[in-house]
Amino acid sequence: MIEQQDAEAGRARLASALIANGSLTSDWLSTYDAVPRHWFVPALVWPGNGDGVRQGDAVNRHADPADWWRAVYSDVPLTTQWDDGDHTGEGRGTTPTSSNSMPTMVFSMLAALDAEPGDRVLEIGTGTGWNAALLSHRLGSGNVVSVEVDGDNAAEAQLRLKRARYSPTLVVGDGAVGHPPRAPYDRVIATCSVGRIPSAWIKQTRPGGLIVAPWGPEYGGEAVVRLTVGDDGTASGRFVGSSAFMRLRQQRAARPGSLNYLSGPWPADGTASVTDLSPEDVGDWAAMFAIGAQVPGAFPLVERYGDGSYTLWLHDTAVTSWATVDWEPGRTAYEVVQSGPRSLWDEVRSAWRWWDDRGRPGFERFGLTVTPDGGTVWLDSPDNPVPCRG
Repeated sequence: MIEQQDAEAGRARLASALIANGSLTSDWLSTYDAVPRHWFVPALVWPGNGDGVRQGDAVNRHADPADWWRAVYSDVPLTTQWDDGDHTGEGRGTTPTSSNSMPTMVFSMLAALDAEPGDRVLEIGTGTGWNAALLSHRLGSGNVVSVEVDGDNAAEAQLRLKRARYSPTLVVGDGAVGHPPRAPYDRVIATCSVGRIPSAWIKQTRPGGLIVAPWGPEYGGEAVVRLTVGDDGTASGRFVGSSAFMRLRQQRAARPGSLNYLSGPWPADGTASVTDLSPEDVGDWAAMFAIGAQVPGAFPLVERYGDGSYTLWLHDTAVTSWATVDWEPGRTAYEVVQSGPRSLWDEVRSAWRWWDDRGRPGFERFGLTVTPDGGTVWLDSPDNPVPCRG
């Protein structure tokens, strides 16, 4: 009885919060009511934060049911797996690899998908099965195909869906290749992020259909893009809001550590200089997105020290170039060291200046066009591509 009361009260509070922030619209409210989140949350989870990039301590339903209910009906992501399932126990693993997504993101993306009853939808990333259940309730199970790369996750999701009396087609496999046997689809939605829109998703979507997916450059920053598929095999559309999802497993990139770049004792073969642009300024999520769209094949790492200072390291994925910028409290000039054929800090600084000169545009002013040759990020219009500095 107590758990039922917790569920009803928690669901009502969360619904009110989602309605207030605009993510849960009236046409999805009945589906929210019919498909409770707690049906699709395992007993052991690690609640996250609204920014989606940090996880708290584990919450175990059997040991602390009250905390578990609070976590389930809070507007936060819930990590359900670490390190592709290799991690066990209640401690945090190294890398979160599956979750029950933040409800605001779930319903914002479903609203962007704009799927109507009868539409055929391909979902990439089944996870715990909650999103597949929401789609099945609204569209009918026969119109939903969900692909999950992790066999254990897929099996657990199938059990939860069966208990909830939904029966979408569940496929264990590589989400990047979609599911050709049921194509074409009216809609494709990804619950994992990508840096390249797989060509299979475009090929398996009917002309005029939509693809909704979190997209982010190698450098960092990420947002949900809403692409319309054209008759010519291309897709184009605007970003609709910030996101922070786990990467599609097939697109994960190995990121070498800083020592792989150094040719000798510090400062190795680096050239020193000074900058007035603070590393703090280039760490904003939207700024990172704008930088990453302009500076391909580069990524940052941060080395923090006990006194609160830190070093921002910039690396290229080809392992040919690196840069450092040292941040200390109270400073207005920052020491820079750069090495290699690419002057990575100069590239980042120029990219940030471009973004700053245009009024620091948010995600909604950016768009993406995908062709067989790759993807192009643009500002305000496809005729205005962002510059490439790599």
